[in-house]
This record gives sequence, structure tokens and C-alpha cells, in this order.
Amino acid sequence: MTAPPRLAATRWALLAGNFAIGCGVMVAAGSLNDLVRSLQVSVALGGQLIAVGAAVMAVGAPVLAAVIGGWDRRVLLVAALAWYAVGHAASALAPDYAALLPLRAASVLAAAVFTPQAAAAIGAMAPPEARGREITFIFLGWSVASVIGMPVHSYIGEAFGWRWAFALVALLAAGAAWWLWRAMPAGVRPPALSLRSWREVFTHPVLMAIVLVTAMSGAGQFTVFTYYAPYFRQALGAGPTEVSALFFCFGAFGLVGNVALSRWIDRFGAARAVFWTLACIALSLLLWPLAGSAAAMAAVLVPWALGCFASNSAQQARLGGAAPALAPALLALNTSAIYLGQAVGAAGGGALVAAREAAGASGATIYGGLHLIGLGWMAAAIALSAWAQRRSGARARA
Repeated sequence: MTAPPRLAATRWALLAGNFAIGCGVMVAAGSLNDLVRSLQVSVALGGQLIAVGAAVMAVGAPVLAAVIGGWDRRVLLVAALAWYAVGHAASALAPDYAALLPLRAASVLAAAVFTPQAAAAIGAMAPPEARGREITFIFLGWSVASVIGMPVHSYIGEAFGWRWAFALVALLAAGAAWWLWRAMPAGVRPPALSLRSWREVFTHPVLMAIVLVTAMSGAGQFTVFTYYAPYFRQALGAGPTEVSALFFCFGAFGLVGNVALSRWIDRFGAARAVFWTLACIALSLLLWPLAGSAAAMAAVLVPWALGCFASNSAQQARLGGAAPALAPALLALNTSAIYLGQAVGAAGGGALVAAREAAGASGATIYGGLHLIGLGWMAAAIALSAWAQRRSGARARA
């Protein structure tokens, strides 16, 4: 079924906005090698840029969702992208790490607003039978960011410096803001939630379990993902071109996974999609020790890439369909869970890396065991997801 013209234009603009947001979230990880060299900080400390940004987004998503519940989404989403552009431009000019850290924290507040509210807006605009498909479609922006953004950030960071990678994000966010202002109609206002509705969300065991699945999955992935770039260089001996190629390979299969999900989720079912995408990520973490070269690593990353962005999209669709009236709160909490998981994973992995560095370890031994921690998180996420699905089925039958 063809979408109405205004809906079609809005969904593409929101996809572009998620692309800019995704590029900004990934820019620190992609350019981490040059960032730590340029600012003369350790890899573990550089990784905390990701942890701090994720923590701010985790707290900011539900809080800001409650504060801005009645805003016109066109104004809100454009303002968020403009803030993102200004923040990344200022970050590119930061003189040292001490200045960059608070700028990073302030910049990513925009991501805490944009991602869940874009999903809520397109869900409100779309007919019920197409809601899952439309939500997963706009999240293709994140997959495209992984295909293009991560390898480009890595290459720009290695060839020209991390500041140019941050400046590129500023340009992308400014362009997406202009496009969205032109494409999205005014007056899109998903119903604001009352305190009673928020209380219902927080006290619903199945819905909160589904949200916790997202957090666990993020923790498992970002325990390892945060340190991709230095691991590829130090453990695999990969040069700038190979590092960029690995990021491109990851992003390309991530896009394939999300496109496949957007086409089939309404037939396959969101809960089943979550199970299989999480299982793919766990498989890569299980096979991680077998990747002794860049080529072998590219093969090991394929299942992870297929499940990475698709799992988040499936979770968003799962929550949006589980309780449509509570969707704005649930999608905000799920976004919060994504970033909470990133913060926990990046901080936990960073603590282990810092301890290894302090002990004088080098090369691959610095990162030994990270994949096992990540695998433990993923196993817990899969088990909790299965429990939530069983409880949902029992409630439906009752």
C-alpha cells in the first residue's frame, strides 16, 4: 500500500534525521584512534566519551519525553537537530578533553529527544496496520549511518583528524533539520501522557521486562563495540583502510538486516524478530576468538551486524504494538534503555581495559575477555525476552 504523499515525505526526512543522529552517536567510536592520540588521553578515558554520552541520553529520553509531551513534533524535532549541529560544531573546536566531555554530554541531549519522538510522531501519522513498518523504516537511518558514517568517521579520523569527523556530523544535522522543516506537517502531537499513564508503564512487569531486554543487549554489544577501532589496530594489526573496511562491512550487513526486518516484521512478529536478532549477535561474540585477521573478523561480524540495528528496530515495533496508547512513554524508555546499555557496556569494558593497561598489558591481551562479558549480557537478554513473550501470551489467552 502506498503511503500518502505527506507521510512519505516525512518518513524520508525522519530517516535522514536518524542518519545524522546515528552518525553523531558513532563519531567518537569511529574516530577514537586519532582522538586519544590528539588529546593525549588513554583509550579507556577516550571510551568514556561514549559512556558519558550514553548515560546522558539514557536519563534524558524519559525525562524530556515527559517535559515536552505537548509540543508540536515538527518544531521539537527540528530544534533537536539544530542543537545537535551546534553541539558537534562546538565539539570540533574543543581545545582539550576537559572541554570536549561536557560538550559531548550537552550535544547528545538532542539524540535523547529525536530518536523516540521521531518514532512516536511517525506512529501517530501512520495507519495502525502500517505502524510497525513505518517505525522500522525511519530506523533505517541508523543502519545507513553504520554503513557510511562509521567507516567515514574512521577514515576521516585517521587521515584528517577527529575534529573533521565531528564537523561532518554538524553539517549532516543542519541539513536534516532543514529537510524535516520542509517535509513534516505542523500540528503532529501524539497524546501527552498523564502521571497515571507513566505509573502504569513503570509498574507493568512485561513492558518493563521488554525495555530491560534492550538495555541488556546494549550493554553486551557496547562492552566490545566501544573498543572496535583500537582492537582492530592493536590486536589484528589492521591499518586505516582495513579498519574503515571492517566498519563498512559491519554497517552494510546492518543495513541488510534492518531492511529485511522492515519488510517482514508485520508477518514474522516483533517478538520472534527480537529473539533471532539477539541470537545473531550472541553467535558473533561466541565466535570472536576465531577472528585472528581482518578477513576473519569481517566474517565473524556478519551475524552481529545483521542483528545489531534490526534488534533495536524490532524492540521499538514490539513496544509500539504492545500498548499503542502508552507508545510515547514506552519508546522514550526504550531509547533510554538503548543508551543505558551503551553506558554500562562502555564503562564496564573501559574499566577492564584500564585495569589491563595499568598492569602493563599490550596488544590483544588488553581486550581479552570483553567478548565473554558481552556474551553473558546477550544470554541474559535472550532469556528475559523469552520470559516476557511467554507472559504476554498467557495474558492474551486469559
